[in-house]
Amino acid sequence: MSTNYEPVIGLEIHVQLTTRTKMFCGCILSFNDPPNTHTCPVCLGLPGALPVLNARAVHYGVMIGLALECDIAERSLFHRKNYFYPDLPKGYQISQYSEPLCSGGELGGIRIHRVHLEDDAAKLVHVGASGRIHGSEQSLVDFNRGGTPLAEIVTEPDIRSAEQAGEWLKLLRSTLRALGVSDVNMEQGSLRADANISVRPAGSSELGVKTELKNMNSFRFIERGIRAELARQEEIVSAGGRVELQTLHFDPDSGSITSLRSKEEAHDYRYFPDPDLVPVAIGAEMIEAARAAMAELPAARAERLQAEVGLSTETARALSFRGELGDFFERALAAAAACSTEAQPQALANWLTVELVPRLDDIEDPADSRVTPEALASLVALVSAKQVSVGVGRQVLERLVADGGDPGAIVASEGLTAISDEGELARIVAEAVAANEDAAERVRAGNAKAIGPIVGHVMRETKGRADGAEVSRLIHAQLGA
Repeated sequence: MSTNYEPVIGLEIHVQLTTRTKMFCGCILSFNDPPNTHTCPVCLGLPGALPVLNARAVHYGVMIGLALECDIAERSLFHRKNYFYPDLPKGYQISQYSEPLCSGGELGGIRIHRVHLEDDAAKLVHVGASGRIHGSEQSLVDFNRGGTPLAEIVTEPDIRSAEQAGEWLKLLRSTLRALGVSDVNMEQGSLRADANISVRPAGSSELGVKTELKNMNSFRFIERGIRAELARQEEIVSAGGRVELQTLHFDPDSGSITSLRSKEEAHDYRYFPDPDLVPVAIGAEMIEAARAAMAELPAARAERLQAEVGLSTETARALSFRGELGDFFERALAAAAACSTEAQPQALANWLTVELVPRLDDIEDPADSRVTPEALASLVALVSAKQVSVGVGRQVLERLVADGGDPGAIVASEGLTAISDEGELARIVAEAVAANEDAAERVRAGNAKAIGPIVGHVMRETKGRADGAEVSRLIHAQLGA
């Protein structure tokens, strides 16, 4: 985006809570069972059925509010949000409007506007051409999901780029996962994000007309969708046009933005208090129970890894804000300590984040790979003790990613132990210098980059078993450079 305009982005995140039953009835939550097998008169919206609030959902909502440093309401009220859609059998959604469970708050420098509870809609299944019914395309409704407890988290418009939105959502997901209130699986829809997007002239404090991108289900698609919408809006305003208030869809396959409908305002939903549900009173004992149930949160973990383990700020945040990486690291660190190995925490973290993670392709959690925390700790200890070179360490890591196994056994079986005889290494360096006379002369003349061919010669001769730093030292010593 050009420097003439500033993006203004706010997020609305819907989180499915992992309670045992639905929000207002006793139906068991189900995500993989046959359609319409977990329903009752309440979640089907049949006349005369009365809702009963799920206390566990309220408990989880309070936990989320505490984790986001929100003010917890002493009195919270449920409203009916009225609109018609085939996946909403009651003709309204039970949500919270003027008196949400939580308000205010902050996470990772982004202000939280509110956190409220509501029930989810049913699931629409669109039958394509290959599954036509009576010769025409159809949309089917699975009511198993209808009534699932949701927490909606709404941020202030504090986000200024697609990348920042993606990073903040990763922090939020790690926080929710640490709380244990949701499995936050975006592919299965238990974490869904909408983005409210506008642009304004750089330096302006006024908000532009916003559009809403709906239900993006991966961090990559969220970032791509926001970038595409920002580019669309900038093109409109640069040409003197006006952005229309509307709800949009981003197609990740084509990269295109299409309009779904004009965007609703609050008055369009005709909110009014649900007459079948009494107000929720949040007492001190409920808040203390929620606080006692909370595990260590990512921000606190980052501080601990800095203070107690000695990691850099950037590394500690990288591990803590992706909880699966932090868990893997701490297991590897414990394995190193149990074996009294020389794997230093910062080195171990670097091998995890810089070397292992990029080699895992689509595997998000290293614990799901063939590389165990114990194996990584063992490998880093071998490199730290200079029993193998960094290059060999990377070769062994490739083997671990592909096949698993024990680093020590791989090194021993393939003869990859580092060359410890300085005399032998000095002889190989001398041969490399003699074989690369032009490079040697350039190094003597002060061209440090010319050392590459000589180092490469040594590494080929030693099959990567030589320590790169030691090779460079010997070359400079022999050349007097």
